[in-house]
Amino acid sequence: MFLVCRGCQLAANSYLCLFFHRYISYMEAGNQTGILEFILLGISEDPELQPLIFGLFLSMYLVTVLGNLLIILAITSYSHLHTPMYFFLSNLSLVDISFSTAIVPKMLMSIHTENKSISYMDCLTQVYFSMFFPILDTLLLTVMAYDRFVAICHPLHYMVIMNPRLCGLLVFITWFIAVMTSLLHILLMMHLTFCRDLEVPHFFCELTQILRLSCSDTFLNSTLIYFMTGVLGVFPLIGILFSYSQIASSIRKMSSSGGRRKAFSTCGSHLSVVSLFYGTGVGVYFTSAVTHSPKKVSVASVMYTVVTPMLNPFIYSLRNKDVKRALGRLLGRVDSCL
Repeated sequence: MFLVCRGCQLAANSYLCLFFHRYISYMEAGNQTGILEFILLGISEDPELQPLIFGLFLSMYLVTVLGNLLIILAITSYSHLHTPMYFFLSNLSLVDISFSTAIVPKMLMSIHTENKSISYMDCLTQVYFSMFFPILDTLLLTVMAYDRFVAICHPLHYMVIMNPRLCGLLVFITWFIAVMTSLLHILLMMHLTFCRDLEVPHFFCELTQILRLSCSDTFLNSTLIYFMTGVLGVFPLIGILFSYSQIASSIRKMSSSGGRRKAFSTCGSHLSVVSLFYGTGVGVYFTSAVTHSPKKVSVASVMYTVVTPMLNPFIYSLRNKDVKRALGRLLGRVDSCL
């Protein structure tokens, strides 16, 4: 049941991408700015550093894709991992792969071809997905915190509460919120005009950087950014903190030290990922607030766009015995086939 739900999400996502590309093509035809492309300046313009940057980002991207793909394969291959916790984890891994894929390959291609231009449509597509996947990450981490809350605070009713229907509904809601929020930002951007230097001091089309290039009034766009950041950033964090406050209270009441260790082990990986995700996000926010150097902001953005998706599978595989055991069996089957 969990696998069917994830398959439905993949199919829905493919139709969403097709609709999104067609919609942007239509809007681009009616766009009166006359803008055909933006210029992504990247992390550094030093020619001597380009091979190093290319190799570093290529390595991190391959590790991200391979690590998260192994997590997904391990969860789908072994029935004892077909539980709500690992269903949400497989969705998180899928989002991490997609997030890196939306950004890193274009950057690598720009370095390889020495062509830093990106079309108007491709830039808007990248803006869309650079918002879509972080929102999904935030909401999925919140859902996973709720799952751990039910598992530890209401263990006898866990499978009744976290049934396949509820799990599928929770994931659907997270995808729906992410789709509609990102689409709203893009619809507002469609009405902007660009009449000055179109050089983007970043390695991908980031929303705030693109808005700075517009000669239109961006007050509504900026207001929406602050509002959605508060709603989809602060409230999920409050939900996560509340869940873990209840979990901590339940753990303190446990008389068995073995039960406490098991509860800590099931929550440790999720807490580490939450800390990494919000820590890098807050770091990028304060970097952009403190410094006026776009280059420093783009370097800080590497943490949440590339490093965090790469580290997530390591955190879950190293701190989770079930995942580690499943990965060992999966790699053993691959070795035997070779």
